[in-house]
Amino acid sequence: MSHILGINYITYSTLLISVILALVISAVVLALSYILAIQTPDPEKTSAYECGFEPFEDARNRFDVRFYIVAILFIIFDLEVAFLFPWGLTLGWSGFVGYGLAIFFLVLLAIGFIYEVVKGALNPQ
Repeated sequence: MSHILGINYITYSTLLISVILALVISAVVLALSYILAIQTPDPEKTSAYECGFEPFEDARNRFDVRFYIVAILFIIFDLEVAFLFPWGLTLGWSGFVGYGLAIFFLVLLAIGFIYEVVKGALNPQ
C-alpha cells in the first residue's frame, strides 16, 4: 500500500516525520527558554529605543528612495555573484557550453551595472 498513484509514500513519510520532529524540538526549546529565562526588564530596556536616547524627531519621516534602490541593487548583484560559486566548482565538468553560459551571464551582469551607473542610481546626490 506504499505505492498509490505511483508515489512512494515511505519516502515522504520520513520527510513528514522530520518536519514534525523539527517543529516539536523548536517549540520545546522556545518554551524552555521562555520558562527558564530571568525576565526582569528595566525601564530603559522597555523604552522605544534601547540605546537610552530619546528620539530626535518623528519616526514617520520619509526615507530617501535612493536608500531602497541601493539596497535592492546590492541584493540583486550579491545573489548573482553567489551563482558564480557553483559554476566555479563545476567548471571542469561543464565544458565549453558551461563556460560560454557563464561568460554570457557575466556580460549581462556587467551591462546591468553599467546601465545603473549611467542612470545615476548610485550617485550620492
